[in-house]
Amino acid sequence: MVNVRVPTPLRRITNGLGEVQVNAANVREAIEELEKQFSGMRERLIDENGELRRFVNLYLNDEDIRFLQGLDTPLKPGDTLSIVPAIAGGFT
Repeated sequence: MVNVRVPTPLRRITNGLGEVQVNAANVREAIEELEKQFSGMRERLIDENGELRRFVNLYLNDEDIRFLQGLDTPLKPGDTLSIVPAIAGGFT
């Protein structure tokens, strides 16, 4: 099983859970498993082209999957996949 950390804005989909577990071989499968457990999760993470949304970051054990193999990044039991919404802003 892979641990998935869910940010506060998405916890309304996971019934308030901040961490859930999925059984998946790669990140793409993990997202599909999340969708099976929590309907609506996939559309918040993946765009209409099947790519990770620009404003969503996924970290596998503290490494951005965009610098690994993207959605095809392999997972192993005990890994932690963190969903991190991108934050934009500036100094005021």
